[in-house]
Amino acid sequence: MRPSWILALAAVLLVAACMRPAVRVDGFSEPRPGLVTGGQPDAPALGQFANAGGALVIDLRAAGEPRGYAEAALARELGLGYVNLPIADAGDLTAENAARLHQLLADASGPVLLHCASGNRVGALLAIEAAERGLDPQAALELGRRAGLTTLEPVVRVHLGIGNGTGH
Repeated sequence: MRPSWILALAAVLLVAACMRPAVRVDGFSEPRPGLVTGGQPDAPALGQFANAGGALVIDLRAAGEPRGYAEAALARELGLGYVNLPIADAGDLTAENAARLHQLLADASGPVLLHCASGNRVGALLAIEAAERGLDPQAALELGRRAGLTTLEPVVRVHLGIGNGTGH
């Protein structure tokens, strides 16, 4: 092998080692490897995530939102980390909360399940987080859509400086 081939191979192996493994959870999206997104997981979905090598659950639901079971306790029982980053409404879609999400994602030791009630807040905050770290606004918006962004898209568009928030 030539030295340039060795360097190229080393670079590919290094990038591959840094990537998070793909994790599949029924009914959830995986907008990027190692990041599972969606609405409120039920107990079997948490178990599936844990069995697939999941590491951390980030719950964007506010304290008063019903989960149907003791999610934090079950996550810990399954060996998962659990963090609540409450995003109650559009007013909580801030650069500060996006930075908090970025830090949680960066510090995770493995795959992350990021959820709210439906996935809408997940997609919104993830799009803002991606744009804050330098992703092109249109690409950030598309990432948000893949993660569950729906009715909060006009708010996200304003944050990203895309159009007037109505899609135009």
